[in-house]
This record gives sequence, structure tokens and C-alpha cells, in this order.
Amino acid sequence: MGGSMIAVIQRSRNASVRIDDQVIGEIDSGLVVLLGVFQDDEKPDADFLVSKIIHLRIFCDVDGKMNLSLKDTGGSLLVVSQFTLCGDWRKGRRPSFIRAAEPAKGETLYDYFIERVRMESVPVATGRFGAMMDVKLTNDGPVTFVLDSQLN
Repeated sequence: MGGSMIAVIQRSRNASVRIDDQVIGEIDSGLVVLLGVFQDDEKPDADFLVSKIIHLRIFCDVDGKMNLSLKDTGGSLLVVSQFTLCGDWRKGRRPSFIRAAEPAKGETLYDYFIERVRMESVPVATGRFGAMMDVKLTNDGPVTFVLDSQLN
């Protein structure tokens, strides 16, 4: 593992991404993934997160227990790039983004992440890398997890 790619995942009943009042990505039941790419991230970081996200048992079974994964439920992913997840807010009042991947690398790994999801036969919708977007979702639960590819 090279870096610590970060994903905030939210279980959702429905979700959409708009740019200039036009819906560019939309899902029904599934997960919204806000993805942050750091400068030292590599493809294995994305591979790890994709596998973890689609197999994580965070959906309820018939007894209301979190026993089912996205793959089990046939749900979809809405993947949105979110470089602000890479912000360092510890010093001062303005976050620093020096650890975030350069845009070209960030977009390459964002696209790779999406392609890996598609290779797993999971329906995926996306935002647009680097764009100002309005993200709307109904968080189911609410259930939200923060995952990163750093193995401790």
C-alpha cells in the first residue's frame, strides 16, 4: 500500500449529483462514496477500498441486523471525488491541501476506482472530477463510515 486513500461512505435510499441544475449521476438504494486521493496513493489503495466497500456488511437482513453487503443487496454506488477529505485542518483556521494528489493523478485514480467497481458488476454512477457539484442523498439509518486504505 502506498498511501491512505480515504472514502466516506453513506448508506442511502437514493442519491443524485447535479451540476448547473442538471442531474449527471443518480442511484436508488446503495452507497454514496466520497473519495479523497492523496499524493502517495496508488492503484492498490483503490483496489483495497473497492473490495472493502462492496463487501462490507452494512445493510440490514430480514431481521434488521447488518448482515448484508452491497453485493448481496444488488445496490449501486454513487462515487464523487472529494479532495477536501485530504485537507489538513490541524493548524490554523484554513485547511491545507498539500497532501492531496495533483489533479491529473487524482483523476486517474478516481477513474481507476470507478472502473474497478464496474469490474465487480456493481452499478455505479458518478460525479464529475474537479467540478462544483450539488450532492443530494437520503442517508438510510443514518449509516456512515470513514474508511482509508492505510493498514495499521
